[in-house]
Amino acid sequence: MGEKRCPTCGKWSKWSQQLQDVCEHCGQELSIKEQENIKRMESHLQGREENWMFYIKETDPVWLVYLKKTGNFFYTIFMAIISFILWLVAAFPG
Repeated sequence: MGEKRCPTCGKWSKWSQQLQDVCEHCGQELSIKEQENIKRMESHLQGREENWMFYIKETDPVWLVYLKKTGNFFYTIFMAIISFILWLVAAFPG
């Protein structure tokens, strides 16, 4: 248990490091920044999933999920080979 300064009123309140803790003086949540960070991280992770060549939706049938995973696998292998070739070209200029 500790204390944290309220981002709204600036007074110190008891804080048990929970997202639900509220200020004793104004009643506002003490963990506003932490909640914003959690939301930003969740949206960032969701954005990363959508960057795949074949994005897999939760509503896709099983056979389509299998095809998309196979496509993503071969896309990853293809990009690895191209990256290696580009590295060779950059590393050994002739």
